[in-house]
Amino acid sequence: MGAERPRVVIMKLQGSKAIVTGGSRGLGAVVAEAMCREGCELLLVARSEDALRAVRDRLAVHTFAADLRDPAAPQAILAEARRLWSRIDILVNNAAIGGPIGMLADNDWDAWRDTIQVDLMAPVELCKLSIAWMRETGGGRIVNLSGGGATGPRPNFSAYATAKCGLVRFSETIAAEVADLGIRVNSVAPGVLNTDMLQEVLRSGLERVGARSDPATAAELIVYLASEESAGITGKLISAVWDRWRNLHEHVADLKGTDVYTLRRILPEERGKAWGGA
Repeated sequence: MGAERPRVVIMKLQGSKAIVTGGSRGLGAVVAEAMCREGCELLLVARSEDALRAVRDRLAVHTFAADLRDPAAPQAILAEARRLWSRIDILVNNAAIGGPIGMLADNDWDAWRDTIQVDLMAPVELCKLSIAWMRETGGGRIVNLSGGGATGPRPNFSAYATAKCGLVRFSETIAAEVADLGIRVNSVAPGVLNTDMLQEVLRSGLERVGARSDPATAAELIVYLASEESAGITGKLISAVWDRWRNLHEHVADLKGTDVYTLRRILPEERGKAWGGA
């Protein structure tokens, strides 16, 4: 018998260049590990240089310290990426802060605005700058992280909920804008993760938190959406926990032109109410 052929491992993101924000800890660190395993070259962004250094030493990635509260941060991040690479293939907007907790009337207004800046305005500008670059080089993939409040009211967390809902609708909108440019844009709802943000929520006592989710599952979904395996899927909000997404690429034709996995208004007749018609 001849020698057994070595098993060929196909990496889903081999040779891709990606920016991941909030990449030093929590879900971002898990996403970084998953993307590295799939052959991706990463620029990880976070506030703490020390935390980034630990990840850089472990994963051999590029890092850049930036505080997304600073309106100048997105420009600086893209300038660093352009210094490193001739193209950008993937953007993962993962970084977020929880913002002020409690009734809006009692919220610290500077903290409320900081939350909109970090959780909405900075990701939007990173998308804007990345799309301009992707357009030059033939396409790319963007994954924006959703969160609680994107699909339903989240009392006492108005800044976070507003930002995340806005980010999802923004993602749907630009997905339609760039569809002909070879750029796909999707949002991911990762589920309840055991992060510092969750601990802050638990300490507040103002929200009941459900069962914890495995960050590895959310990371797997992000890799899926960042890879060519999910070609044709764009403008969708997909739950890592509740949606059957692993074979979603088999249903691309069914998804196109529908409002499946999108934000939408529910009509009375869809809930069995007869008083909603004209």
